[in-house]
Amino acid sequence: MENLTKIKELVQDAVDKGATSVEQVHLMIANLPFDILDKVNMSTPATEKVQRFQERTIGNIYDLIRTLNKKVGEIATEILQK
Repeated sequence: MENLTKIKELVQDAVDKGATSVEQVHLMIANLPFDILDKVNMSTPATEKVQRFQERTIGNIYDLIRTLNKKVGEIATEILQK
């Protein structure tokens, strides 16, 4: 059972770190158009609002993935303890 617990923790950690890594790449790619608008001085308050909304939305999605991962880990722990 100790091995199963270690495997569960390893998988949970991998999912958490993977979600964080993918989130960072996702944000970088999603911000490219805004970076270009900024460089050519075409950024406006409206585009900045859209960018902040987009970043919050992306962050919320990956927060949800991490939360679900935590909950699944808790359920797995309960099952392993039985």
